[in-house]
Amino acid sequence: MKLAGLDHFGLEVSDLARAEQFYTEVLGLVVVARFGDQVLLGCGGQNLALFRVSRPSLTPAERRARIEHPLGRGHHAFRVNQEDFATAAARLERAGVETAAPIDWGDHDCRYFLDPDGNLLEIVCYR
Repeated sequence: MKLAGLDHFGLEVSDLARAEQFYTEVLGLVVVARFGDQVLLGCGGQNLALFRVSRPSLTPAERRARIEHPLGRGHHAFRVNQEDFATAAARLERAGVETAAPIDWGDHDCRYFLDPDGNLLEIVCYR
């Protein structure tokens, strides 16, 4: 078997409308389709599927721990150009998004952040 590429990835969210608003208004993704309790969003040739599920909310302490120590945790990373990486911090801050400090890996920079449900996300910019 030879995999041709990533078609989509899925995230579980507790409030579909809130998640759709975050991913479209804050991150700039576009709605491709809606299927009952799912929303499919376009992202650079792949798709992100949001699935509404019933799950307990993370406590403020759990959210803090997740964003203060993001390395080595499961997450989804979005690639951006250098200009967008430079302006992302201000955009995320204006939206009240919990973010970690940027990390310089030598050949690329990254910044971790949380969506409204506490899903760990990352933006990455290669030099």
